Amino acid sequence: MDNFSFKPRLTFWQLWNMSFGFFGIQFGFALQNANVSRIFSTLGADPDDLALFWLAPPVTGLLVQPLIGYLSDNTWHAKWGRRRPFFFLGALFAALALFLMPNATALWMAVVVLWLMDASINVSMEPFRAFVGDKLNADQQTAGFAMQTFFIGCGAVIASMLPTIFAEGFGVSNVPVNGAIPDTVRYSFYIGGLAFFCAVLWTVVTTSELPPADLKKFKAERQSNMNIGTALAEILGGFGKMPKTMIQLAVVQFFTWIALFAMWIYTTSAIADNVFSATDAQSAGFQEAGNWVGTMFAVYNGASALAAFILPVFARSTSRKFVHMVCLVIGGLCLMSLFLIKQKVLLLLPMLGVGLAWASILTMPYSILAGALPAKRMGYYMGVFNFFIVIPQILSGLVLGYITRHYFDGHTVSTLALGGASMVLAGLLTLLVKEDASPVAGTSK
Repeated sequence: MDNFSFKPRLTFWQLWNMSFGFFGIQFGFALQNANVSRIFSTLGADPDDLALFWLAPPVTGLLVQPLIGYLSDNTWHAKWGRRRPFFFLGALFAALALFLMPNATALWMAVVVLWLMDASINVSMEPFRAFVGDKLNADQQTAGFAMQTFFIGCGAVIASMLPTIFAEGFGVSNVPVNGAIPDTVRYSFYIGGLAFFCAVLWTVVTTSELPPADLKKFKAERQSNMNIGTALAEILGGFGKMPKTMIQLAVVQFFTWIALFAMWIYTTSAIADNVFSATDAQSAGFQEAGNWVGTMFAVYNGASALAAFILPVFARSTSRKFVHMVCLVIGGLCLMSLFLIKQKVLLLLPMLGVGLAWASILTMPYSILAGALPAKRMGYYMGVFNFFIVIPQILSGLVLGYITRHYFDGHTVSTLALGGASMVLAGLLTLLVKEDASPVAGTSK
């Protein structure tokens, strides 16, 4: 018996409710990913420095995720449960940051708010991964992660499209006035703050958590674990005890997230330069490119929402690692193809392949990993696993600007192609992962 009581099989709507918070979380992430480089550029950032300013998300993830995972593993409240207190507090501060970001009047202000925003989103998001491991047996875990991926896709589609919807549907100004953030972006972030908080609150109030199997023993262990010295020893010592599968997946994650980080940082400037022939962030052409990138991101997130429920079907007939390999290779080749495309409508086609990869990235590694982790340390190890997401982002933040400036003559579309090649490599490395033969969603023991 693990650290939790018996886990009953959940209905479709129970899976829906426990995952709905991810709709809001990804609403915030999508606004961040599609618009923060645009905001930085509008406030005067040089394209070569964008990667440095984007160091905030991975650094906060590096610090926050294992700590929050450890704390949530050692939390239990009769009413709030284990993970839900972190859902709620993270959502509250993330919503505040989403309201503050488009009102930044200086570059340094936007960078500071990005730190607050990303730290808060991480506080809310990290326990959601462990939530699946807490509540679901092995035969439902892939379905649980797939449901999260569905809501991630839905939230991101709407959030990514909002500036275009405001501009074309409601006639809201999309042009910076006196260096301020365009109204289309500002209103989008306001809606994002509300969506984030309300969606997470829905999960908090509609979902219960399983109590520890032996509450008395859990409280005794918690008292010991929450000692600062013990906590630090546990957090740092766990790195040497990572399961082999986790180490193998870490290598795959490393190259995967170099590609994603490059895409999120440079797509706006790359498309503005390569397709719209605009390099001035204050120009109408650059801002139009920013809206079109939102549409591109909506396409890849929409594709991921649809693929989320298809991929487990293929995983049942092959394996999760094979599906992940194929998806990453397709996504990487599609990302590389942006280098060759000069017509904006054609840019939407490769985003379908990127969306397929994104669906797999959000589902398969976590499904493979959940079966290899000890249940009572699920939150901690999910946080540690995040290290192999944030470390490549930090590395990318330090070197991609240099590579873009000195090897690509400032053309960030070449940096996107480099990211695509990194994703293809990640796909090939997936073949080296030793997958536990646990049931995939839709099967039974």
